[in-house]
Amino acid sequence: MLNIGCHLSLSKGYEAMGEDALSINANTFQFFTRNPRGGTARDIEPADANALAALMEHNRFAPILAHASYTTNLCSANEQTRAFAQNIMADDLQRLATLPCTLYNFHPGSHTGQGVETGITQIADALNRVITPELDITVLLETMAGKGSEVGRTFEELREIIDRTECEDKLGVCLDTCHVHDAGYDIVDDLDGVLTQFDKVIGLHRLKAIHLNDSMNPLGSRKDRHARIGEGHIGMEAIARVINHPALRHLPFFLETPNELEGYGEEIALLRGLYR
Repeated sequence: MLNIGCHLSLSKGYEAMGEDALSINANTFQFFTRNPRGGTARDIEPADANALAALMEHNRFAPILAHASYTTNLCSANEQTRAFAQNIMADDLQRLATLPCTLYNFHPGSHTGQGVETGITQIADALNRVITPELDITVLLETMAGKGSEVGRTFEELREIIDRTECEDKLGVCLDTCHVHDAGYDIVDDLDGVLTQFDKVIGLHRLKAIHLNDSMNPLGSRKDRHARIGEGHIGMEAIARVINHPALRHLPFFLETPNELEGYGEEIALLRGLYR
């Protein structure tokens, strides 16, 4: 079975997100842990969390993915921004322990002029403060497009963060198809080669989730502009190869395309038809 969902709004609660997923024939979903542009977090009511857990078990959901807010920058040149991001992440991980959630994804950050090496060091230092051996959630570093001063454009940069994190067994990777394409990895004409490189540098065992997006921009553009499935420079045939690839087909896929719920439903139906 294709394990696929999309990004859903937390505005109506946790169980409601599960119901929205079912309404579009999804068997997983992604959500922001808090306001994506700020620090406000919704309270987790035990009854709501338990209802979501029951819904997921009854409908055999794949793992769901909690996404950190975009303001989480562990390697900003501003010390207060770094401290704010670290506190948010620590709070997220503590709060998620009450939900049926095993994956937590975040953008590694932007070094804002300090340089990639400094950025990697600061990210790893922060992870060493918030990730403990007792943590029951896998923290995912997301592959980035490389716009501005983003850290995580290359597999090697992600590997360095992992190597410098003490509880490295708690770390995984979420591969974003738009991001890696825009970063210069040719998943259209050389998907096997890209995955071989990923395996050599990071290890495919660390790949835990896929953000499935087309790209508005050509290979290597470093732009990070998502397009609907089949309407961008990656294209339908390449997307079909991604969801059917032996190394990827068992993973949960999360759509982040420019859509409302109905549009996500149409894309999920399309992708289920392409899954072999």
